[in-house]
Amino acid sequence: MLKLTAADGHEFDVFEAGNVNAPRGIVLLQEIFGVNQHIRNVAERLAGYGYRVLAPALFDRVQRNVELGYEAADMQAGVALRAPIPHAATLTDIEATAAAFGNIPLGVIGYCWGGTLSWRAACKTETFKAASCWYGSEIIKEKDLVPNCPVQLHYGAADKSSPPEVIAAMREAQPGIDVYAYEGADHGFGCEARTHYSPKDWELAELRSLTFFAEYLR
Repeated sequence: MLKLTAADGHEFDVFEAGNVNAPRGIVLLQEIFGVNQHIRNVAERLAGYGYRVLAPALFDRVQRNVELGYEAADMQAGVALRAPIPHAATLTDIEATAAAFGNIPLGVIGYCWGGTLSWRAACKTETFKAASCWYGSEIIKEKDLVPNCPVQLHYGAADKSSPPEVIAAMREAQPGIDVYAYEGADHGFGCEARTHYSPKDWELAELRSLTFFAEYLR
């Protein structure tokens, strides 16, 4: 873990994976379950493709060392932790994380809550060269924001939090970005610890994300 300080003086932990001298970097944004083992696994896996990866502990603004599982009680706890954190404060932490890389090309990837945050980071900062947003159910509320970098969105077509009409609305609002819907996949299909994990859909979505970053992080 690294310790970083945001522009407003908030100190927070960041999980680091990969070579500190890697030529490209990825900011990895957590689900509502904290920087848990799954997020650390994702960071290590992405680092294996030649990236330095930093995953900020975004719950540190309300509670430190949060590592939740995937039961109903964990979800309730995660929602309660997320609720009091202002959007602007989270973006401040994301910007501070990005600054820790120095001057290298950066992408941002996020899952669940982090999927929505990666959308906001693409639209409300000019820090990233590409953003991959996985099943961010609140993106639809900000569908008319204008991204400052190339973006791709990944949804499970069976995800009740982002039903087909939401996916269609995103495609209509953002005709210039790739909006992928994985047939039969549900929310959290990319997490091996969740009941809705779908290996084939995770594999395709991750391949698309890695290809996307390889194209734009130059």
